[in-house]
Amino acid sequence: MAFHETQLQAIHHKDGPMLVLAGPGSGKTTVITHRIRYLTEEYRVDPGSILVITFTKAAAEEMKLRFQALMEGRRLPVSFGTFHAVFFSILKHAYRYDASNIIREEQRVRVIRELMDHFHVDVEDEAEFADGILSEISAVKGDRINPEHYYSKNCSEELFRKLYQGYMDALMRQRLLDFDDMLVMCYELFTQRKDILAAWQQKYRYILVDEFQDINRIQYEIVRMLAAPEDNLFIVGDDDQSIYRFRGAKPEIMLGFTRDYPQARQTLLGMNYRSTSEIVEAAGRLIAHNRTRYQKEIRASRGKGRPVVTAVWEDARAETKGIVEELQDYVRMGYRWSDMAVLYRTSLEPRLLMERLMEYNIPFRMRDTLPNLYDHWIAQDICAYIRIAVDELAKRGMARRADAVRIINRPKRYVNREALEGTEISWNGVKSWYQDKGWMIERIEQLEYDLRMIGRMAPVAAVNYIRKGVGYDEYLREYADYRRMKPEELLEVADQLQESASAFDTVQDWFAHMKEYGEQLKEQAKRLEKDTDCVSLMTMHSSKGLEFPVVYILDANERVTPHHKAVLDADLEEERRMFYVAMTRAKDRLHVCYAKERYGKEQERSRFIDEYLGG
Repeated sequence: MAFHETQLQAIHHKDGPMLVLAGPGSGKTTVITHRIRYLTEEYRVDPGSILVITFTKAAAEEMKLRFQALMEGRRLPVSFGTFHAVFFSILKHAYRYDASNIIREEQRVRVIRELMDHFHVDVEDEAEFADGILSEISAVKGDRINPEHYYSKNCSEELFRKLYQGYMDALMRQRLLDFDDMLVMCYELFTQRKDILAAWQQKYRYILVDEFQDINRIQYEIVRMLAAPEDNLFIVGDDDQSIYRFRGAKPEIMLGFTRDYPQARQTLLGMNYRSTSEIVEAAGRLIAHNRTRYQKEIRASRGKGRPVVTAVWEDARAETKGIVEELQDYVRMGYRWSDMAVLYRTSLEPRLLMERLMEYNIPFRMRDTLPNLYDHWIAQDICAYIRIAVDELAKRGMARRADAVRIINRPKRYVNREALEGTEISWNGVKSWYQDKGWMIERIEQLEYDLRMIGRMAPVAAVNYIRKGVGYDEYLREYADYRRMKPEELLEVADQLQESASAFDTVQDWFAHMKEYGEQLKEQAKRLEKDTDCVSLMTMHSSKGLEFPVVYILDANERVTPHHKAVLDADLEEERRMFYVAMTRAKDRLHVCYAKERYGKEQERSRFIDEYLGG
């Protein structure tokens, strides 16, 4: 096969450090596998001394298979593995660990949940909170931060330290390791035992690292120790595609590589073999607005192609209808469903689109597990208010206990749960429980009045009344403050629910839709196992490394992409990289869509649109 000159520079590199900047669709896997072959065949390097490190098991497996195909089935003892697999094999030799010492993900969650019970952590979104704490524990270990000096994003510092210490103690008691411990222990082993480090340095004399832009601090320190003293460190990546800062990835490590290794050679794989030049040039104009990056010129090998389509729609309903109709047009033109993908910034966004795809009976595949909006605790709260208001029991001034308990202190009314006795609650009974406290009786009477009002309203008015009239939005703001979240994250769920309610005239129809939607989601999951010709729906994060002839970017609006959480320059640059990754998934056609209005509020189009248009 014919190689580009810069590809050959990388393939023929032998000794010393090298930085290979690999733009999207530039054939980096081909370059890595051919370089390994060149090392073994032309330079007579012992294949057993070559180590190839990737970030995922799937990537390691694919790299290995591609290399074996290149060697026409000859099996050479080159080592392929993830950071964790490589470092764990080092620990196995040193400490006699085996797979039973690795904690499983569900065990990690269980440990945190038990600690939450122990420390009486009262949160509505337990799964999300546990996930957030585990991410933070991972970040603390990956950056080797002292927990005493760590500022938590999820809870008070005091609580975080208790959860961190409790988690570490639980692992130690059971002689278990998590993935981050493997890194920490390997780092400590190499720092304290120079003899063990020397043995591994002699074994692995040539180290190749793929997707280097995703590396974190401790991974880099270990790789540096392992590569010394010869420093045959060949790193491949694209700083413009570094989108995992939330997992601890540090794009600045790649940017500082030539400072750490002044003797390093550097080359750019600047030819994009995937996309047309219209797509490549638009993406290039966008990413050029990032300041912290290697400047690079990426060219397309495939010719001009069609211009990027920037489509504006009146509102989100028109946007999803338009996209679905265009997907059908593409199929009529001869494309398959599986040639097309719709990408979005967060997993909250595609609900309307999914409902529309189901309505038009278009097969689709979710790459991420999609949370069902109607299962969210905020949706459950609001539906409980409405259920109490329209239930048969309401005529008798009663409510089902489960619903009453759910809403009674959201917002805070300071009602004691003991006042809610029996499976059916009488509001008169609650008032008599507080007979000597006039202010509490007033609160219950206000709730009764609110429920009567809600019971007479159409779904969208009812949701709006609960949020504004009853004060549920204020409760969400207080809760966000307690959880150290931005209130928008919670208010957006309420907005989505209100948007859903606006499509229905009666509560009964809306509730029936929720039930049907949940069943269709389950059906969809079953169907996917059999059906491979589907439109792909995924977050921008999940799209990395994939490619499709036709790509739609959904909701290119300010506060969606870039996300409202992105405040600092580093956050905005990461958001821009994410948009760049999304754009460069498209081979032939790229559509960027945005809506003028959503949730009854005017929306602004994303600044990224003006940037790629050259504004």
